[in-house]
Amino acid sequence: MLEVRNISKRFGALEVLRGIDLQIPDGLVTSIVGPSGAGKTTLLQILGTLSRPDSGKVCYEAGKDVFAMRDRDLSAFRNRHIGFVFQMHRLLPEFTIEENVAMPALIAGMPHGAAMAEARRLLARLGLSSRASHRPAELSGGECQRGAVARALINKPKVILADEPSGSLDSRNRRELHQLFFDLRSETGTTFVIVTHDESLAADSDVIVSMADGKIESTQSNIIISNS
Repeated sequence: MLEVRNISKRFGALEVLRGIDLQIPDGLVTSIVGPSGAGKTTLLQILGTLSRPDSGKVCYEAGKDVFAMRDRDLSAFRNRHIGFVFQMHRLLPEFTIEENVAMPALIAGMPHGAAMAEARRLLARLGLSSRASHRPAELSGGECQRGAVARALINKPKVILADEPSGSLDSRNRRELHQLFFDLRSETGTTFVIVTHDESLAADSDVIVSMADGKIESTQSNIIISNS
């Protein structure tokens, strides 16, 4: 379970996060919702170790605060255990989609042949085999986002963090991307944490965390536990 303990963050005089406490269960899709300026993206960046909190802890395992690591070790942890999907895919334009997907694995030290083979396997799973040799400019927005999901998955991370991942997509591609998250959750047991303004995605999520004014307002579970 991913735990956030008393996280605070300021930017100058602006207090963006105010003592956030949160537990994110393993193997589920958790959506973080709230108005603009609530602190959702700042919290996601701290969860992803892209930004350090002013105070508090982020614990991925056994109560160990990841921010106690040295910067080099923290970067290695991020590469191996956390995947990212952003609103804009952030694929590198000079590389093919296959090369983009393989890049995190190559950075982690996977042999080139193995990294490319794993990239092709993931692209096939996401319906992009025929597009593997294409560059991002030759792909649709939906294809680029699926490629970004494949890139996030290649190191088999514990957690995938997504910031408005469907915000730039049309309704059909948005529905397909959302369904992909739930399918992958079921197939791989990967934990998804998604910042979103999309009401349909939030409603379908396993857990909904509502934020306002830098605080957690409520946490709702949509998991139905059977007694049979």
